[in-house]
Amino acid sequence: MNLEVLKNEYAANPRIFQIADRITLSTPQHIHLSGLTGSAPAFIVNAVFSHPAAAQLNHMIILRDAEEAAYFHNTLENVSGALDVFYFPSSFKNKKNYRLLNSSHVMLRTEALTKLAAGGNKKILVTYPEAVFEKVVLSARLSENIISIKQGDELDVNGILDRFVQHGFVRTDFVYEPGQFAVRGGILDIYSYGNEKPYRIELFGNEVDSVRIFDPETQLSERKLLQVNIIPNVETQFDTGEMAHLLDFLPDSTVVWMQDWTFIREKLEQQEEDLGIFLELVRQQGYQSPLTEEESEIQEKKQVSAADFTPAVDFEQQLHRHHIIEMGRKPAFGADPFSIAFSVREQPAFNRQFDLLIQNLKEYEAKHYNIYLFAENPRQLERLHIIFTDLKAEIQVVPVPVSIHEGFIDDDLKSVCYTDHQIFQRYHKYKVKPTAGCRKRYGLCTKMAICSM
Repeated sequence: MNLEVLKNEYAANPRIFQIADRITLSTPQHIHLSGLTGSAPAFIVNAVFSHPAAAQLNHMIILRDAEEAAYFHNTLENVSGALDVFYFPSSFKNKKNYRLLNSSHVMLRTEALTKLAAGGNKKILVTYPEAVFEKVVLSARLSENIISIKQGDELDVNGILDRFVQHGFVRTDFVYEPGQFAVRGGILDIYSYGNEKPYRIELFGNEVDSVRIFDPETQLSERKLLQVNIIPNVETQFDTGEMAHLLDFLPDSTVVWMQDWTFIREKLEQQEEDLGIFLELVRQQGYQSPLTEEESEIQEKKQVSAADFTPAVDFEQQLHRHHIIEMGRKPAFGADPFSIAFSVREQPAFNRQFDLLIQNLKEYEAKHYNIYLFAENPRQLERLHIIFTDLKAEIQVVPVPVSIHEGFIDDDLKSVCYTDHQIFQRYHKYKVKPTAGCRKRYGLCTKMAICSM
């Protein structure tokens, strides 16, 4: 028995069939899921995402803030093992300045948009109000501005360098963050906005001899590629007329999951107010960039207007075109949703009192519940096993070397899912992949999702 067994139990849950059946209807559906807590919603999303009836549907999950979205993304990614689960953050360094960009955030947004525009496998986007407030480049315009380079191509080197500059890339001695390129003899390094690490293009004369991904810190190649797509900064290289609401970018068949619509709408309205204040200050006092000229080329929007963003009322109207799944105690979007009730409770707090933990688990074992213990580090699972052995606790538990954010008890499936960090009262860090340049300058950050760099 392992994680796959638990996932299969969710996949066979009749409630999952109900959700999948509803979201395959042509008419937009409004569904309310009650009784969910802890990390159980991630298991529900994964089960629906994997359901054969929903094989062609994309999903967008809107959580209440950046941290909640990052934790949910981590859990969903760990549970599903899927490659097409994307974290979609706001592109700005902070909530009050609508010009200063976070290059790591821009890279994550660009990666997600590029993969969505390419079609293919279904995708999941995990996001929050500040991120959906921003408009995105039209899919067609994004595709038109991608520069493709493949092994064996004959390049007009000067011409390709001019195109990089036209697309907002800045020439540097060495590349360490998205938006930079460097030329040394027959080697061209370029850090695209659509990839976690930069590309190294080796030329033999004007012919592309090889294309590789490399680590800018060690300068070592990691793997060889046949072709790469160079993607510009989607936040600085397109005019307002080339931008669209995020929901217009996504296919109409996209299912939108929301945690607390009332709160999300209030956050969108707050963003509108903050934007208005920012634009008025710029009008009255002007704007002084805190960046150097080189930095401002890739880390700052030159022009900002209200037309670059999506008002709350517009976003709400667009939502009506999609299947909506609300998670929470009460539905807040529209009226008369189709309700599906779950019976899930939070993991209790044991305050490191292992006698209480053992007593609790024995009670569930007597009720024939399956007990799963989750931990990112297998050594923590070994530690728990030693503790149970020392205390002579003969309990059948399933160790799962996977991290989830919050434990829960699912009374419907008779499953207990506890996390080691809650048992040991340790702070649980989420991980959102930083760019190599961000690691180089700031150290490996576990709060990249909400950093203000």
